[in-house]
Amino acid sequence: MSTTDESTALVPNAARKAYDGQDPEASKNFHDTRDMSTEMHQTEGGFLKPLIFGGLDGILTSFAIVAGAAGGSMPIPVILVLGFSNIFADALAMGVGEFLSSKAENEWILSERMRENWEMENYPEGEIREMIDMYKERGMSHEDAVTVINTMAKYKDFFVDVMMAEELQLQVPEADHKVESMKEGVAMFCAFASFGSLPLLGYVIIPTTFPSLPEEMLFTAACVVTGIVLFLMGSVKSIFSASNWFVCGMETFLLGGACATLAYTIGQFVDGLVSGS
Repeated sequence: MSTTDESTALVPNAARKAYDGQDPEASKNFHDTRDMSTEMHQTEGGFLKPLIFGGLDGILTSFAIVAGAAGGSMPIPVILVLGFSNIFADALAMGVGEFLSSKAENEWILSERMRENWEMENYPEGEIREMIDMYKERGMSHEDAVTVINTMAKYKDFFVDVMMAEELQLQVPEADHKVESMKEGVAMFCAFASFGSLPLLGYVIIPTTFPSLPEEMLFTAACVVTGIVLFLMGSVKSIFSASNWFVCGMETFLLGGACATLAYTIGQFVDGLVSGS
């Protein structure tokens, strides 16, 4: 991720830290020094969100496959084939899905904006009245609502964007939204494939480095690596919520462990059925 993307992702975090610490001076410094051009282009943490959630999906999927295969007493070559083939196939599906869903959502939002723009051109009085009524419902006096809305209505494009946000709760995407959707899809693919490969790498690296190590230790190593990564990624995920980083980390760690335990148990159960038949 580029420096611009990182700074974009961290803009709301500075304000959140000031609030969490109840630090008025930090809040003042944030507002006095913020870059409005950067903040205006902020899109829910830039590419940090698909990286985090794609990585979490990837490592959970991979570890569930490893745990199920280990529970079923499958040989290492089978675990590697199952793991890597599933990870990269799922990563491609996730990346394409992220791109298509983001693109479709942005295209729908833009079509809604075209409708609002058409309504503003053909019946501006009705749109203005709707906005005045909305502001009055939120506690603004009639006189102030009329003043505010009529002032904003002088700037048509700006007013249409305000209507999109206030009436439809939609954020109008940038002109290059297709490129951004493509980048998000690529970020999702890379995160899913990279983090999903981690539980499997031990099955490749450890036997080469320590050839005398028992096979049972490979699954243990995969558990340790996965547990550490899950906790760290869960902690980073707290950026998108008001939860404590440690709570988020432990939550992700425990949920990942539960998924792996279930997969391991099912693997053992199915192996027992096949072996006993």
